[in-house]
Amino acid sequence: MRKTVFSILVFGIVSLALVLNACAPQKNLLEQVKDSGELRVLTRNAATTYYIGPHGPTGPEYDLIKAFAQHLGVSVNLEVEDNLQVILDKITNGDAHIAAAGLTVTDERQKFVRFTTPYQNITQQLVYRQGNGKPRSVAALTDGFLEVLANSSHAERLLELQQEYPELKWMETEDMSSSELITLVVEEVLDYTVADSNDVALMRRYHPEVRVAFDISKQQELAWAMPKTDDDSLYQAAVEFLESIKENGELDTMLARHYGHIRNYDYAGTPTYMRHIAGRLPTYMDHFKAAAKANNLDWRLVAAVAYQESHWNPLAVSPTGVKGIMMLTKVTAAELGVIERTDPVESIDGGARYLRTLFDKFAGLPEPDRTWLTLAAYNVGYGHVKDAQWLTENSGGDPTHWTDVKQKLPLLSQQKWYRQTKYGYARGHEPVKYVENIRSYYDILRWHVDREKPHNEPKPIMAFSSPVL
Repeated sequence: MRKTVFSILVFGIVSLALVLNACAPQKNLLEQVKDSGELRVLTRNAATTYYIGPHGPTGPEYDLIKAFAQHLGVSVNLEVEDNLQVILDKITNGDAHIAAAGLTVTDERQKFVRFTTPYQNITQQLVYRQGNGKPRSVAALTDGFLEVLANSSHAERLLELQQEYPELKWMETEDMSSSELITLVVEEVLDYTVADSNDVALMRRYHPEVRVAFDISKQQELAWAMPKTDDDSLYQAAVEFLESIKENGELDTMLARHYGHIRNYDYAGTPTYMRHIAGRLPTYMDHFKAAAKANNLDWRLVAAVAYQESHWNPLAVSPTGVKGIMMLTKVTAAELGVIERTDPVESIDGGARYLRTLFDKFAGLPEPDRTWLTLAAYNVGYGHVKDAQWLTENSGGDPTHWTDVKQKLPLLSQQKWYRQTKYGYARGHEPVKYVENIRSYYDILRWHVDREKPHNEPKPIMAFSSPVL
């Protein structure tokens, strides 16, 4: 009897608990993400999305999604998938919360996923190689071999154009990235490809032969893709976040970190740079590596600085009297113990030690801003950079962010502003151009070195593992 009563009592308690649990309001997706502490994100490995850079994970999409995760108070569980259709299928099936993969908003894709507020605008561009004849219209493409990414917005657009140009033919590939297809055009394996304008801008620094024949689309939007579900709590949070960083300027700052230094890049100088990489760099490469290792620097950065300074000419002399491959002043050379500035070994060693000294003065600053401020100081002097940081902070900017400080550096050439500073007048436009040039030289050199690695060696996109600033 007692057993029966006890069993009935237990059954009643369990039943009541189940009823109460069923009646309790279920948590929405946003609450579930916050409770789990994890945002599951799909992305692609590319310079315009996500890659492992000299200071760790980076890329426009990575920075955006990281900022959103921090806004939610969670971490990012990032899954890299390079097949566009797999990314879209996984989002459609709810296997991830967000696809932050440089996805173009198209009518076809919106049938299966929903897109957030756009964060960037691009156009689709037809790419060809300089010297091979510029196609004047879509009709002219029937005479060449055109290949694009499978399941891409480019393939969708070509299908639309095929209605007007029935003779238009192309191939689609799932095994290569957009940047790899551009490289095949340069190598004359392909006649044409289609790429987004932001990707073309980045790749032209590495391949000066790349040319844009014409846009094949109007301006299009890039946005995050999310599953279509009745629960839109996480989706609304993402939309509100993107709209807020648009309004406060943070989005422009993020994009400027990745694209700002290429806007004014002199593409005409790339062929000369590539010739010098092949002809001059081998003579000094071991010296760059030794000096960089001794100072815990990336040798490619030291080499990029030297190229900006002298084009790797150890006998270079400026009108102001600075000399050598690292263009050291008399005063700086004396402080560093460099006796003969035109001796490449002494100059490279001294320049690397000077870079390290400046870098240490910016201790505590975030990367990569700390490196860019160090380079600015190498050009214009540490005191003037500190002045620019002071002007930045006084005007409400962030003195630790290069994108803010570089806006104030040019003010150091204006009396109204430099009279307020400790170190006075400086040609403030020069360090801005100086840093942006070095960033491009550095990126090109990293790309060149990675390309020369053995094919069987693991090679993440634009990544390496040597000590860095």
